[in-house]
Amino acid sequence: MPRETETAPLDALDETDRRIINALHGGFPLVDEPFREAATGLALSEDELLARLRRMLENRVLTRFGPMYQIERMGGAFVLAAMQVPEDDFDRVTMIVNSLPDVAHNYRREHAFNMWFVLATETPEGISRAVRGIETATGYPVFPFPKEREYFVEMKLYA
Repeated sequence: MPRETETAPLDALDETDRRIINALHGGFPLVDEPFREAATGLALSEDELLARLRRMLENRVLTRFGPMYQIERMGGAFVLAAMQVPEDDFDRVTMIVNSLPDVAHNYRREHAFNMWFVLATETPEGISRAVRGIETATGYPVFPFPKEREYFVEMKLYA
């Protein structure tokens, strides 16, 4: 199984998984029973669609399935953050960071800053509290990189 900060290889997908990803990447029915409608459009049962989505999430083929919000419009805040974590402590720090509700997602990088994650909080002040909490829990400094300008890039990668 892949590490928590890694995703599964694309050969873990069958053709139906690929159809699901391609159909739901950037579009999801806004109706009372969205999974039923999406499943019908894919010629699947609702139960099969849900089971496949669960499996892809559990196997980290998908790291997230859900809506994207402009959190600032709701009074909250996002920030990209990075840490320099020694290799021999990476797994421990990953477990701590990934367990926190303010961490939206976490990625390993081959760089001096080898752990990158997004913090999402209900208020702008929550960011500094989250940063301090991670620093206290891990023993390493967190380097937040606030957004200076927002761009919308509708990039779709097909499976």
